[in-house]
Amino acid sequence: MYCTEGAGWVEQEGKTSTVAERQLAVLPAGSPHRYGASAESPWSIYWFHLRGEHVASLLRLYGLGGQPVTVPAGMHSHFLESFERCYRLLTDKPYSLPAQVHVSQTLGQLLGAIGLGTGGTSGHRKREEDIERAVRYMNDRLQTSIALPELASHTGLSKQHLIYLFKQETGFSPIDYFLRLKMQRAGQLLSLTGMAIKEIAAEVGFGDPYYFSRMFKKLMGVSPSDYRSVPKG
Repeated sequence: MYCTEGAGWVEQEGKTSTVAERQLAVLPAGSPHRYGASAESPWSIYWFHLRGEHVASLLRLYGLGGQPVTVPAGMHSHFLESFERCYRLLTDKPYSLPAQVHVSQTLGQLLGAIGLGTGGTSGHRKREEDIERAVRYMNDRLQTSIALPELASHTGLSKQHLIYLFKQETGFSPIDYFLRLKMQRAGQLLSLTGMAIKEIAAEVGFGDPYYFSRMFKKLMGVSPSDYRSVPKG
């Protein structure tokens, strides 16, 4: 289970752990457990089941079977995009063996990347802190626009170094990453609310709903109306 917002808890073998935003909790097969959302700040979660003879060894290899782990800030957007792509594949072609193989490989690589990203040197942790500071600034301003000099000034980094960090950690420039955060927020609003598309466009800082729809389709692969119509189990 991956917590994208809010918080919750997981109980395994008599031990209870808090699961906070951007944390991944792994519940081993056959292990008694309970979990629930925080009463003060209920979580939003993505979840999936893994089956197969190599799952347990894969989780052990990357140290993902114990306490909830914090997913690096640079991995957050990649996790959500990968999950959504896999979900759409399984929704559109549940009978397709190639689609199922692709999903299996994608999730395995995703877990491996998370496992590799949760450790690291002090230099890596400093990069993570810089990225996290920038991403928090972005998330607080999804209804507006941000210029690169403004973001660099907030993080205390040069524009060139900030671009380098984001490219290294996320594969995107800071402004491209900000745009993807906007579209992920728009996807949540499409799935969870009855807001009109033009209202959602304004909520993520787009004055022109037609331009918003074009950008949403470009980044998410489907139009806002089609995204809303896909069942979200």
